[in-house]
Amino acid sequence: MARVARTVVVETPPLPRKLFRVFVELEGMYRNMVEQLTLYAVREGVSSFTKLKALKYRELRGLYQHLPSHYAYTACQDASARVRGFLRLKRLGLAKKEYPEIRKVSIWLDDHLWKPGGLTSIKIATHEGWVTVEFNSHRQYWRYINRGWRLASEARVKLDKRNRQLIINLMFVKEVGMYEPKGHLSVDVNENNVTILVDGTAYLLKTDIEKLVLGYYYRRKRIQEKYDKLYDVRSGAKRKVMRRLKERKKKNDIRWKTANIIVRAAYERQYAIVLEKLDRRPANNMIKRIRDEQLRHRIYQASFRGIQKAIDEVARKYGVPVVYVNPKNTSKTCPIHNAPINYGNGSRIGRCSRGGELWHRDVVACWNLLFKTRLGDGSNAPSLGASPLDGSPVPLGSTAAGEPTVIARDLWARWKSLEATLNNPKKHGTTL
Repeated sequence: MARVARTVVVETPPLPRKLFRVFVELEGMYRNMVEQLTLYAVREGVSSFTKLKALKYRELRGLYQHLPSHYAYTACQDASARVRGFLRLKRLGLAKKEYPEIRKVSIWLDDHLWKPGGLTSIKIATHEGWVTVEFNSHRQYWRYINRGWRLASEARVKLDKRNRQLIINLMFVKEVGMYEPKGHLSVDVNENNVTILVDGTAYLLKTDIEKLVLGYYYRRKRIQEKYDKLYDVRSGAKRKVMRRLKERKKKNDIRWKTANIIVRAAYERQYAIVLEKLDRRPANNMIKRIRDEQLRHRIYQASFRGIQKAIDEVARKYGVPVVYVNPKNTSKTCPIHNAPINYGNGSRIGRCSRGGELWHRDVVACWNLLFKTRLGDGSNAPSLGASPLDGSPVPLGSTAAGEPTVIARDLWARWKSLEATLNNPKKHGTTL
């Protein structure tokens, strides 16, 4: 059984001024605690919540006697999480300041500081006693309520001072059991596509991340040139325009839709998903010998691990097992003859040096990931037996499995499953 957690964001209606002032005062005291704890923890090199609480709890209780005691606990949790991230960046040489800057604060609540007051309200402990606030529910909230998810003991509250609202992050948890896989579905993640191998057929889902990244790259460059000349390098007008760009939102949309299609295809067949076991920072290794600034930027923005994390997270929700395999030489070796594949200059089509078959780079990667998994991980999947690949010398012959079925992004992004996409009356391409 795996514990799956999801966060649902709900908002309250505009609160009365007197009531909202209580939360403003609470946030101010909580922010002071977090700032004090963060500075102390960085100065002393303390990143453990338990140690930080043991060292500073009594001092905080003495300073903030009118606050419920568990705010000292949650402030220690908040500060230790910030300090761990900052110290990690400092070790990597990426921290620009001696101490982290506390800009945005969400009030962390545990089970002693909040409790449900009904289906659409919660009670929060403050320095003025328990306060009940109603929130606006929405479809996503009721979806988790009606599908057997339960509220966790943790919650977070953020203040919207412009609209006098509380933004509440509620966490839902569910225990999901993993099934025994009947087969495997291998996935190869690239900059402009995600290729999956389903029952011997390769499907190439085009993501066109390159066009998206370059489009926003040139747009940001034009904005910087315009506003740096008119105002200043650090002008607020430039930051305001930059915040309107939706590159991250569009990338996340592609990432989660891709993950949902892949996981649903595996879940319907009771298959396990096979992914490449990438380093913590795969882009760093890819750009070592690259000098082109634009290409380096594209590789960093491709977010290979981001797509894998999305697949892994959706898979845990459905109880789909995920297997990670060493990707070494998976796109360079012929799965039939175990011989090197020779690629032309910049081409994604290569020829086996021994058998002469033509292979698409992403398809051969999926086959080799499948072979590595089913022949080496000891899973309950059935044995491969004879290879389904006959090694026909015909270039991209149908039995050589070298050609993927290419599905454009505007087709697969509109449907929730692979089958619905394939049954779409609009034709999808089969060549690159």
